[in-house]
Amino acid sequence: MKKVILSIFLVGALTATSCKKAKEASEEVKQTTETTVKKTEEAATKATEETKAAAEETAKKVESALEGVTIPEFKDPKVAEYLKTYTEYAKEYIDANGDVSKISKLAAKGQELATKAQTFTSSLDAEDAKKLSSTIQSIMSKMAPKQ
Repeated sequence: MKKVILSIFLVGALTATSCKKAKEASEEVKQTTETTVKKTEEAATKATEETKAAAEETAKKVESALEGVTIPEFKDPKVAEYLKTYTEYAKEYIDANGDVSKISKLAAKGQELATKAQTFTSSLDAEDAKKLSSTIQSIMSKMAPKQ
């Protein structure tokens, strides 16, 4: 009888100890999981914010008709529209490839664009004027080899 009681007591003690260790291990796994989930959420949030910022920056720029020329964002959207039209003119000019008859047909459009630029350049602030000048220089550098 003593052996049976001792055996039951020993099994009970082992079970209690095992349950306590299992509970501690379970708690440790839970904490590790919570920490991992939190870090993953933080990383995902950061990546999402970076992607959103990059997308917004890209959206601010307008693609032009000329490869390698990007039209920046301006306070006045008419300036970006003008530059888009100007790049289309420049592409036509470059595509003319020195053909005098084609270039002659483009002369009127070039004059019209020059006149249009004068209507808004005086109202630009210093930052937009600098961006406009830089973009026009980029466009003209693409046209230069064809002149």
